[in-house]
Amino acid sequence: MPVFEYKGKTLAGAQVQGELTAKSREELERILRQNRILISSIRKKPAEIRIKFGTGIKKIEISRFTRQFATMIGAGLPMVQCLDILGSQLENKELSRVVNDVKEGVQGGSTLSDAMARHPKVFDQLYTNMVEAGEMGGALDTILVRLSIYREKADALVRKVKGAMMYPSVIVVVAIGVTVGMLTFIIPVFAKMFGSLGAELPGPTAIVLDISNFLRSNFLLLFGGLAVGIIVFIYWVKTDSGRAIFDSGLLKAPIFGNLVRKSAVARFTRTLGTLLSSGVSILDALEITAKTAGNVVIAKAIRKSVMSIAEGDTITGPLRESGVFPPMVTQMISVGEKTGGLDEMLAKIADFYDEEVDAAVSALTSIIEPLIIVFMGIVIGAILVAMYLPMFDIIGKI
Repeated sequence: MPVFEYKGKTLAGAQVQGELTAKSREELERILRQNRILISSIRKKPAEIRIKFGTGIKKIEISRFTRQFATMIGAGLPMVQCLDILGSQLENKELSRVVNDVKEGVQGGSTLSDAMARHPKVFDQLYTNMVEAGEMGGALDTILVRLSIYREKADALVRKVKGAMMYPSVIVVVAIGVTVGMLTFIIPVFAKMFGSLGAELPGPTAIVLDISNFLRSNFLLLFGGLAVGIIVFIYWVKTDSGRAIFDSGLLKAPIFGNLVRKSAVARFTRTLGTLLSSGVSILDALEITAKTAGNVVIAKAIRKSVMSIAEGDTITGPLRESGVFPPMVTQMISVGEKTGGLDEMLAKIADFYDEEVDAAVSALTSIIEPLIIVFMGIVIGAILVAMYLPMFDIIGKI
């Protein structure tokens, strides 16, 4: 929506000016009249050209904002005052701008959820639906507390998974870099020395020298091919079929699959349980959970559950058929449905799988570390042995 700059006077005669977001000039005039401001001028603010990737706002910053907002609302401060204080003290300028825009929307007569829904990249559908449920039920402070707890636990889960992936990724990159560096810069020195001797080289040494020569001669071609391959892979993953194959492969991966599966179950149960406990209807909660699942296979199973409920059945059937959710999870969900305590049961499952993710991260790290060390030792050791074999032959002849 366009941003307008305005100037005017209050009924007491004080000069005021500022910026407001509105659908049209007429809507802005109505908002200002409601705030008892006598308008002297209004003009549309020129659009700013912003070149950036994403929103520039970290998830942890949104979680921190939610926690602070919940605390202030719980203390009894008016909503507009809370947003004004938070918008002025936020370090992230982009988030501050968004919060101030939400404040202006609320001042203009919008509900908090509608004002936040204007910024879907910052406040997603799950966020706005929970806020809407809190507004409708008169329990916004309670819902914001639940939302902040949910976001903090979800962020912690993401950090655990990223942390587990980071270490082996860095080690593999370093191992590849060291190997390529040896083949590109060190092996050619040995090649010149062996060439001056004129002796016949052992098989392993000849193979390593051939690999080094091929790498040096076709470095740009190999680098370009790798770059093209990465770009093609990224575009392929963005397609529906590519994403389905990739996500299915992640769940079945021999080492990482267990961690991905447990984190997906924890995310699903935490999201659905939080929405249901906040008063969101089960059909809407499942739709939102499917959109935020992060895995196409799981999202498909959740959408089948929506159809199952619409037909009068339970949600456990499609979840069981997907093969993603362990029997314990589907059985506990089934019990929760029958007893009417599904939200509490989902929260218990989420807590259990948060601990399972911790254990899976520790197990993964303990497995990956020795495997990578052995891999590096074999590769680098094989290269060194291949380079020293001719020297052993020469010393033997002497």
